[in-house]
Amino acid sequence: GNNCFCVDNDSKKIAGLKKGLIPIYEPGLTEIVRHNQKLGRLHFTTDLKAGVDNSLIIFLAVGTPPAPDGSADISAILSAAAEIAGRLADYRIIATKSTVPVGTYKKVTDIIKSRTKAPFDYVSNPEFLKEGAAVEDFMRPDRVIIGTTSPAVRKTMKQLYSPFMRRASRIIFMDHASAEMTKYAANTMLATRISFMNE
Repeated sequence: GNNCFCVDNDSKKIAGLKKGLIPIYEPGLTEIVRHNQKLGRLHFTTDLKAGVDNSLIIFLAVGTPPAPDGSADISAILSAAAEIAGRLADYRIIATKSTVPVGTYKKVTDIIKSRTKAPFDYVSNPEFLKEGAAVEDFMRPDRVIIGTTSPAVRKTMKQLYSPFMRRASRIIFMDHASAEMTKYAANTMLATRISFMNE
């Protein structure tokens, strides 16, 4: 398994997670969290520097709620990227899991470059998890989308995800913008299917 540091600025949430208290209900999640805590592979902290220092791949998984004009509010993504950049000392891969508009990768990389001289690579790696089936979807994904132009990063991300894949061909590589668009396209398709089913 992999060692994982989960960072959040909500100290009450982190305190609960350290006790194995999960603030949401997902079948099987509590058992997985507690098991990996006992094995010393899963850590919860408010210390961002500790998370950055102990990780090779840093996943950004923050909300992108609708702004008043209906567009996605990516301020939390940009803020998190800036905070991480301020703590980078060595090479890291920074990957976004959140649903973001096409072109967000450019804004994120620009912010990181403006705040650190440390080397890094950026990956667009959107999640495709269903509420109520998130554990199953993560452990047995039907596809993993990875947006990167770096052969070295492709190799690292493939090593990370391969143990979860029944078929290696379902790890799909593309550029950053295409990965961001793929997530929006999938969401649009699902919304359309639900609309037709409700007719």
